[in-house]
Amino acid sequence: MQYNISTEKILENLNIQALNEMQLGTGAAVKTNHDIMLLSATGSGKTLAFLLPILDLIEDKKNQTQAIIIVPSRELALQIEGVFKKMGTNLKITCCYGGHKREIEENNLIEAPTLLVGTPGRLADHIRRNNIKTESITTLILDEFDKSLELGFLEEMSFIIQSLPNIKKRILTSATDSVTIPDFIGLQDLQTINFLSDELLPEEKLKIEIVHSEDKDKVGILSKLLCFLGGQSTIVFCNHRESVERTSAMLKEKGIANEFYHGAMEQQERDSALCKFRNGSNLILITTDLAARGLDIPNIRYIIHYHLPHTEEIFTHRNGRTARMESSGTAIVLLSPEEKLPNYIDANSEVLDVPESSPLPEKPKWTTLFIAAGKKDKVNKIDIVGFLSNRGQLKKEDIGLIDVKDFFSFVAIRKTKIGAALLLIRDQKIKNKKVKIEIAK
Repeated sequence: MQYNISTEKILENLNIQALNEMQLGTGAAVKTNHDIMLLSATGSGKTLAFLLPILDLIEDKKNQTQAIIIVPSRELALQIEGVFKKMGTNLKITCCYGGHKREIEENNLIEAPTLLVGTPGRLADHIRRNNIKTESITTLILDEFDKSLELGFLEEMSFIIQSLPNIKKRILTSATDSVTIPDFIGLQDLQTINFLSDELLPEEKLKIEIVHSEDKDKVGILSKLLCFLGGQSTIVFCNHRESVERTSAMLKEKGIANEFYHGAMEQQERDSALCKFRNGSNLILITTDLAARGLDIPNIRYIIHYHLPHTEEIFTHRNGRTARMESSGTAIVLLSPEEKLPNYIDANSEVLDVPESSPLPEKPKWTTLFIAAGKKDKVNKIDIVGFLSNRGQLKKEDIGLIDVKDFFSFVAIRKTKIGAALLLIRDQKIKNKKVKIEIAK
């Protein structure tokens, strides 16, 4: 490794005991082969599997962009950026995606980052504007490339790759082996590393259950089910954005707290919804298949298929949000009278009888605070903890997960303490600047 940081230190920074078999195998393959195709299940650690060997491909003192990662969604781009920063290499990474001002990224690109990660549309836009110098880029990673093709990014991906004249190493990752690789990717000396069969979720980790609805409209049985499950961390998958918002609203009318999340929301709204779900301010997330891939949210106990997935692959990706690593989980399929169980779901799966009446889930113990200051304001987690402790008179155990974005931050605060803390901090300054602070919407 060409940096003054060991793999052991990186794992310590990430709070990981050791690399798994897939990560070790990928690292070895990158050293010996020109191009790599990594097939591995969702949640298996593919991000670290390709980020670690990238370090051996980068020249330490070369102040140019040397590697580019193309991903299908802004959430996956931000996740990769977060993991890379936690690795502690001190190398610059810039994240490029739609949904916020291009000028922010243009400023970050003035001093060339060593590593670029972004969505196809925004990366292609920067290349056309000459904001990215492509001649120095020698490593190309297409993470979840099958999803990028599925979402219709073929033209942008083709343009980007044709704009990279000096690629020496290509790394592709996918959670499925059923996709044809386009010729424009230019693979040479390809080695496929297939961990899919080894990483199927054991039955004892992922349990499949079926719930029958007496009505075509399944909101009634869904609300009874959520009450019966007792408010544990749950993702409910719908097939359409309109269904997501409708289902969320109807559950709220029944007194069941939840957040909804889909691709038509503004970026800050999406960040807020995911943060509330991740930090425990809301334990139920109603979403489209946008959340089926690329989101790293630990300890999800239940997956509910409110609408049947269109394909077996989607079913697998949805279920991949639970039973991750050493945890167990349950996927529950809701069936209305006229629906038939797809052949890829075991017809002998246990049928769950949901009681007519169960108490409403307990309200979450956390509330999320929105602070209109972030990384670009030189505000970090330590600043926020200090501010809330000193000005808000909060104890450390009253402050939960903190998520600092470029221009704003989200903080979980114990619900019993939020009222008094807000009164104390409302007119105070962070880093000598007065900013808007309120309960996140």
